Formats: sequence, C-alpha cells, structure tokens
Amino acid sequence: MKLKLVTDSKEKTFDLGVKLGKKLHANSVLAFYGDLAAGKTTLIKGIASALGGIYSEEVNSPTFTYLNIYQCSSICLYHFDLYRIKEPYQFIQMGFDEYLTAGGICCIEWSERIRSYLPKERIDVLMEHQNGSRSITIESFYEEICF
Repeated sequence: MKLKLVTDSKEKTFDLGVKLGKKLHANSVLAFYGDLAAGKTTLIKGIASALGGIYSEEVNSPTFTYLNIYQCSSICLYHFDLYRIKEPYQFIQMGFDEYLTAGGICCIEWSERIRSYLPKERIDVLMEHQNGSRSITIESFYEEICF
C-alpha cells in the first residue's frame, strides 16, 4: 500500500509521525530516504510521541553515534542515522542488523546506504522538499499495516 501526501509545517509532519506510530508493532522497520533537512527526524519525533513515555524534545538524529535508543512506554525505538556509513557491510560489522529483529521499532535515516540489508517487510518513507513544504511518500510492504 502506498500513500502520497504533502505537509506544509513541522507540526503537520510531526502529526503524521504520530498517526504512523500508532500503526506500528514490534519489529517494524521504517527506511527513511530524503535530503538533509527534509523532515525525517521530525517525523520520527512524532512516531516516538505516539509510542509514549518519551518527550519529542529528547529525540534527535544520531549523526555522530549512528544509533539512539529510546525506551518508550512499552517498546524500544531504535533510531539510526547512517549518513556517515561509507559501505553497507559497516552496518553488519557494528552489529546493527541485530536491532532489526530485537522486538523494537527501527527508524533508519539514510537507508539507501544499506539497501541490500533492509528486510523485505518494511515501510519506506521518501521525504522531499517541494516549494516550501514536504512531499512524503509512504509505502508499506507489510500486509497488516495499512494507511
């Protein structure tokens, strides 16, 4: 299932993240694509807010650490930023592939860097700048997650 929409503010991008977060389950993997400042982290803040137990202000992109782990109310959110990864195998060498099936929710910014390691069942989120707003395409490869 594929959904295309446009948000014209950070608040609306955040709200979309909240709606998306309410549909996720353990071992959900979200692969984020988009340029710098396209709103990926804002959407992830909304997802974290939907999961509860964490303030959105606590969520930030782990550009230099690669991974931030947030213990939400009932599930962990694994937030990756792979901007600095040069080769896909580095993801495996750092043991990050284990998080894909660790029972939490994985949000992976710059997913194109590890495309060959992404699971078939996932949600792809493409975010693009569009005349002062954001064009967002969400495609679910899970049978049970619909929008």
